Amino acid sequence: MSKTKKIQGGKVYVFATLIIFLLLMQSAFHNVEPPNEPVKLNYPAYFGNRTYENPKNPLTKQGIALGKMLFYEKALSANGNISCGSCHQQDRAFTDGKRFSEGTNGKLTSRNAMALVNLLWVDNFFWDGRSKGLENQSLVPLTDPHEMGQQLDVSARKLQSLTKYPPRFKEAFGTDKITGAYITYALAQFERTLISADSKYDQYLQGKYQPAASELRGIDLFFGNDKEQEPLMRRRTCGHCHGGPKTFSELFHNNGLDSSSQDLGRAIFTGLAADNGRFRVVTLRNIALTAPYMHDGRFKTLEEVIDHYSDHIRESATLSPFLREAMENSNKIGFQFTRQEKEDIVNFLHLLTDSSFVNNPAFSDPFK
Repeated sequence: MSKTKKIQGGKVYVFATLIIFLLLMQSAFHNVEPPNEPVKLNYPAYFGNRTYENPKNPLTKQGIALGKMLFYEKALSANGNISCGSCHQQDRAFTDGKRFSEGTNGKLTSRNAMALVNLLWVDNFFWDGRSKGLENQSLVPLTDPHEMGQQLDVSARKLQSLTKYPPRFKEAFGTDKITGAYITYALAQFERTLISADSKYDQYLQGKYQPAASELRGIDLFFGNDKEQEPLMRRRTCGHCHGGPKTFSELFHNNGLDSSSQDLGRAIFTGLAADNGRFRVVTLRNIALTAPYMHDGRFKTLEEVIDHYSDHIRESATLSPFLREAMENSNKIGFQFTRQEKEDIVNFLHLLTDSSFVNNPAFSDPFK
């Protein structure tokens, strides 16, 4: 064989090897796992950046999508008959319209289902604040015998047997081995996206909506902006606890529902007598959609709620000082709103309804 033919043969060999290598690389790239895409949440600057994200559980597109599926997955309940979405329905701002919810075993819960909204800014969960962080929060309803009633290892085995889930966990967490921890992580990711920030009140804050006269008066009454009001306490009404645009604070108060509380509230968790009858100061976002109200769902309407704070607060040893101070120029506890003032405040509360939130397909049941 001539030297020229050897060189040509070598070139053909190198070229063929290069083609094979490129084909293999192309095949490898086609089979590579899709990137786990990070997600940055958007919200108004006036909501503030003191958020509660978990650095061990960063938000990703795949994790959020999995969490949404799990939120509506009935296999996570002992009898396969309810999901998180059963008691937290989107069209009711993630409540269920009942005084007490029905668990997987048909028994009723002891407290009213809380709205799931703007959880990114919440650190301690439940009416008594017993759970710190969303990952820990989900453990309670998932395993409580009167709620979903199923241990996490059982839930993990159930999901492992369903062909749709192992690939989803692989995409979200890099392994198709399903664990209870990954279930709670995915749920927490989805729930952190439940941001409500497009109500008429938000549009007002952004200069896009002009409230009616009654709504403006309600804003002033609620937040205490009206400097003409006397006495001083009339300028420190609802917004004292439900302060700021989120109408929420990380506080627990006895709001005068009973002189002697049968449900001791936060005291059950802390063991402190000073916490008797104290419950979370909940956000009022979408409040017009979340009746009935209070930890025990005793009030059916917003009007009943305003009547309570105006005229029916009960004295007790742990009554919130913000409410007791309303006695400053009166022998009666309460803000003593006029009929028109009550109507104005209710009209403002309706401004907090966010239609885009309760209709957002990003939050809806993927199985429907």
